[in-house]
Amino acid sequence: MLTLPLYKHSFSSQRSLIAKSDAFEIYTFVYNSGVQAVEVRNAKGYLIILPFMGQMVWQAQFLGINLGMKNMFSEPKPASTIVETYGCFAFHAGMIRMGCPTPEDDHVLHGEMPCAPMDSAWLEIDDRQVIVKGRYEYVMGFGDHYLATPSVTLAHDASEFDIGMSVQNLASKPMPLQYMCHINATYQEGAVMTQNLPDEAFMLRQSVPAHVQPTPQWLAYNQALTSAAPFTVLDEPGLHDPEIVYFADGIDRYTERARFAMAMGDKCLITEFDTKQFNHLTRWILYNGDQQVAAYALPATCRPEGFLAAKASGTLVYLAPGEERCFNVRTGIRECSATGASPA
Repeated sequence: MLTLPLYKHSFSSQRSLIAKSDAFEIYTFVYNSGVQAVEVRNAKGYLIILPFMGQMVWQAQFLGINLGMKNMFSEPKPASTIVETYGCFAFHAGMIRMGCPTPEDDHVLHGEMPCAPMDSAWLEIDDRQVIVKGRYEYVMGFGDHYLATPSVTLAHDASEFDIGMSVQNLASKPMPLQYMCHINATYQEGAVMTQNLPDEAFMLRQSVPAHVQPTPQWLAYNQALTSAAPFTVLDEPGLHDPEIVYFADGIDRYTERARFAMAMGDKCLITEFDTKQFNHLTRWILYNGDQQVAAYALPATCRPEGFLAAKASGTLVYLAPGEERCFNVRTGIRECSATGASPA
């Protein structure tokens, strides 16, 4: 396998081909905003990854479909918090803090990792796959110290790919860990969501975060959803503003590998993961003139309700000194029948 280091100074505004084979083409470029990007192409489509900014997947397009949410950003912006550049397909939420903070929490939305300034980034390339990887060392005097190693793996002739993360506690004391692989999937009216979890696994969010401004119509709709099975069809876009959120906790009770799909005609978006790694799941649906997202499967170590809520619920994970946890999510798109594909 060839390892190719990436350096900020080697990127330019001109899109440059840096590697090519029968299976892949890899380009680097810099957005007008100054953010560096790596574009990995195969026969089915392409990924655009920001190697030095949290290694977020800015764009994913396969089988002619843009897999990501509609958003207000024409390009990624230099940012220290995710709301300053909320337009990507996927980002890493966490690691010591994650979710929507309460007024009593001391962290920003989704914590420090989404826009983390990576210490290093590189490509690992062979005939079968391309892996974009990086390292970020978080260290705070009198505080936490960890090493995060994210990765994105695209195989030859594939329209699905893997998003990975490993995190190791480098401190001499236990470290709190909250992590979500935040996949912002496209909203297509009429899409049908399925999964290998029962309806009773899902619970409608009862809390209202500070960024949500309820309307009387939304409150009535939300109230009606509390006594109904989780909706599966995206056929009420006018009622998905503000956002509708479902939680599923302790999902390892139902399956060892969680499988989710969202059928759009003859194609299905898919998300799959090991429930020993991620034992919680969030579904986030939002539709308005500026942002349209059907995040049908957001795997996480706990609910995204902030640090204090996770601590109070007993779902906060702690890493012992030197301990490492590894996470992997398979996502992307595949061909399916006209009636959709059940992931069970």
